[in-house]
Amino acid sequence: MLTVYLLCLLVIPSNVTIAGLGTYGRPSMLWGLVLLAWWVLWRLEGGVPPAGRDRQVVRIAMGALAFVILVSFAHAMLRGQPADQISPAIAALVRTASWGGVFLVAVDGLVDTDDVVRLTRRLVVLTGLIACFGLAQFATRRTMLSWAEGIPGLVFGADDFSSRGMFARAVGTATHPLEFGAVVVGMLPLTIAAAVSGGFRRDRALRLRWWIPATLAALVALVSVSRSAIVGLAVAILASIPGMPRKSRRVLTVAAGVAVVVVAVAVPGMASTVVSLFTGASDDPSTLSRTNALARVPDFLAASPLLGAGFGTFLPRYYIFDNQWVLTLVELGIAGAAALAAVVVSAIWSAVIAAKGLDPAGAVVARGAAASMLTLAVLFAFFDGLAFPMSAGLLFLVAGVCAASYRMSARPETASRLPSIPLPESRAMRDSV
Repeated sequence: MLTVYLLCLLVIPSNVTIAGLGTYGRPSMLWGLVLLAWWVLWRLEGGVPPAGRDRQVVRIAMGALAFVILVSFAHAMLRGQPADQISPAIAALVRTASWGGVFLVAVDGLVDTDDVVRLTRRLVVLTGLIACFGLAQFATRRTMLSWAEGIPGLVFGADDFSSRGMFARAVGTATHPLEFGAVVVGMLPLTIAAAVSGGFRRDRALRLRWWIPATLAALVALVSVSRSAIVGLAVAILASIPGMPRKSRRVLTVAAGVAVVVVAVAVPGMASTVVSLFTGASDDPSTLSRTNALARVPDFLAASPLLGAGFGTFLPRYYIFDNQWVLTLVELGIAGAAALAAVVVSAIWSAVIAAKGLDPAGAVVARGAAASMLTLAVLFAFFDGLAFPMSAGLLFLVAGVCAASYRMSARPETASRLPSIPLPESRAMRDSV
């Protein structure tokens, strides 16, 4: 079920919706609602979460975020809203329910580390595929998504395939180049984790193949002509290094240097364009807009500092912050910003703690998930990530993986006293294959 969600989220273009449903017609959002309904029915039928650690700080933080969103919505409706803000606010509630379904199924549906590893492998492969697709768009300067326009029952929205300088900005299957870069770079730590562990296996012969998704994701960041993607690339690599063996750290460092040189030589003008993005940032309109936005936050927050204006009610006509943390502060107030930060921090903490009590494969996944959460959190300071389906969906899916890893982990002192239990013959045969 989670794999189907990944396919809806990453493979189906985000600007494709089911006819007649409008903003509610995105397949990924609808499948998230299916996951929520499935989880609710499972609990009503007496379903019990798998055994493991009882206290789930990520679940508590996620519940707090959902509670703040609901209270903020009620507060906004009681104050009265313009007619064109009511529908976006309701749509924001539906999106929240969809994210909650993904999170809950990940937390309670991933029973053991085998489930987590399989799901993560599929996520890594899909990340490599969409990264390859983005590189093809960059090379051909075409979206190559026109095939979706002729499918009956679907509506193909306008794409945001743009250029910066002399280079095309790949959009992949996302709705915007910023979202595409954030998604690929945000999943880079997990692709690196898969690469250094041979696809979370001990077989070294398979290790080279798993470096392909990581290489493609890094190349997308280097040719994205985006400051946020370059910053995210640096954060992803730095966050991945502590959990890597020394030999893999050297390989990663050398590979990163080689990739930079290859891109600089193979794509004339790319190096100077990327450097100018940072040296000329003080005069760039987007940078100035983000800087000026911070000065206006107190004005927008004055009416309701605790609960904000209401999730989804702050439309672009008021201001475009290009910063999800600031937008969350304005829409959900101090309580909402704190709750979202709690989800991110608790997910990272849970994954780091879980890595100490899991088997080697599960520990690698947990450390990679923690690094991905950190990378996405940093990237959310460069664009309104919760307004885009791919970045928001992956944030809560990875948070669910972190929480599931924490639940199934045992404390190190307890794990050392557990008796050794042989695998069933079928599981052993499957692992050998």
